[in-house]
Amino acid sequence: MQGRSGSIHPTAIIDPGASLADDVTVGPYAVIGAQVSVGPGCTLANHVTIVGPTRIGRNNRFFPYASIGQDPQDKKYTGSGQSALEIGDENTFREFVTVNRGTEGGGGVTRIAHRNWIMAYCHIAHDCQVGSDTVFANSATLGGHVTVQDGVILGGFTAVHQFCTVGELTITGGHTMVAQDVTPFVIATGNRAQLFGVNKIGLQRHNFSEADMDAVHRAYKLFFRSKLNANDALAAIDAELSASAPVQRFVAFVKHSTRGICR
Repeated sequence: MQGRSGSIHPTAIIDPGASLADDVTVGPYAVIGAQVSVGPGCTLANHVTIVGPTRIGRNNRFFPYASIGQDPQDKKYTGSGQSALEIGDENTFREFVTVNRGTEGGGGVTRIAHRNWIMAYCHIAHDCQVGSDTVFANSATLGGHVTVQDGVILGGFTAVHQFCTVGELTITGGHTMVAQDVTPFVIATGNRAQLFGVNKIGLQRHNFSEADMDAVHRAYKLFFRSKLNANDALAAIDAELSASAPVQRFVAFVKHSTRGICR
């Protein structure tokens, strides 16, 4: 412990195979397992558990009883093959958050990028891919193999089914059940989730131009509110709105959907 600028409580248990930056702070009764790497500026409160293989970036905060990097909750997982968790920078994990490592059958790695705000009791399952600048309200839950793109806000108790993708800057209402892919830039709520328009406030907060916001609204109406079938709607969007980069991302999302689109 000599030469450290951070503090490690004497009741904390740290495996000799763990690697902690010099300024990491570890609270009472925290447990850090082997093959865990914790970057500079991180804070682990009391009773946090982190096991590996897990790599954590800079300036992350873990609140009491967060359980990070545990084995996947997948009955097919046997402990063989790659199983890892990668966490970026400046994320916050509140009380009782659980994040599981990946499985060999799902790519082997669960990833969480940067500046995410994960509130109490949230669960991020094996092989999930979470972008940056998201907010998970209390008890939001991701099944295995879920992708959550940048800027998404999941309302409290939102549940996302396995293999679904939630598009960028989408917001869900509380108690939403997502069973199909949700396109970028929309408001979704209900069980099962239905769409209720464009997330205009989210677009404004992320400094979308008036032209791009108008284009997104037009693309939404063509795809979801017109009488055109999906292919004809995409063709019309390509013909009218291809100059808008957000609309291009909307179209690409629809074309690459494997679960079907929430409508």
